[in-house]
Amino acid sequence: MDQILSVKEKESSESASYRLLDLRSDIPSRIYWSAGGLFFIFIFILWLFLTSLKIVSPLFLPGPEAVWDEFLRQLHEGILLQDASASLYRIMLGWIISTIIAVPIGILMGNFKLFEGMLEPFIDLIRYMPAVAFVPLTILWAGVGNSQKILILFIGTFFQEVLMIMDNVKSVPRELIEVSSTFGLSRFEILRDVILRYAMPGIWDTFRITLGWAWTYLVVAELVAASSGLGYRIMKAQRFLQTESIILGILMIGLMGLITDMIFKFTYRKLFRWLDGKG
Repeated sequence: MDQILSVKEKESSESASYRLLDLRSDIPSRIYWSAGGLFFIFIFILWLFLTSLKIVSPLFLPGPEAVWDEFLRQLHEGILLQDASASLYRIMLGWIISTIIAVPIGILMGNFKLFEGMLEPFIDLIRYMPAVAFVPLTILWAGVGNSQKILILFIGTFFQEVLMIMDNVKSVPRELIEVSSTFGLSRFEILRDVILRYAMPGIWDTFRITLGWAWTYLVVAELVAASSGLGYRIMKAQRFLQTESIILGILMIGLMGLITDMIFKFTYRKLFRWLDGKG
């Protein structure tokens, strides 16, 4: 009897481990989050190991304690909150303006070949141009204030976003549109009730991805004539070889970007529960 139970437990264990590595199979949420947490712990231990044993010079990679001390200093002096709020304002405003314009244009390009043929070549041309190359022009166009920084974030985000929204709209099966037309729905009703409802989960994912891209352009946006912001603080620290301040700025950008990403993932699950059969 004991042998039979032992064999069953072994088979159950092998089956569970197989499911963890099965293609696209669901796993318990505790395992999902534990895997992510353990990987963060592994990176932290590796960082601590390299710096504690002086394998890497503190000039190039300061230890966690040095970065923590810099965090406390900037927090106490109010620098960190000022920089984070300035960067968050620029990121959100640049991304929101980009999205407000990209959504209707992407929908038009995804549904009407005329707009796709007219706009896609120009958008393709601009999207391959690096955003940093526009810094001198944006200074001429918008000065050196927040407008210039928001314009850089817009340039870095908009042209990619509009094409992704176009592809989201194109993912709607043509058969679904034809059936809707057969049932007597008007063109506007098909667009509103069929195409947009079908494409909206993909469009929401596009919002999440493009907001992540906006964070990557932050240092470029704050490269010139900034007096606050996480990107500005990183560039200033570079001039004085303050590596702990550079790493703190990078970590803060990554953390704030991760928080916005998780917010989008959470709202995705709430808004589109019907995708999992829960709505």
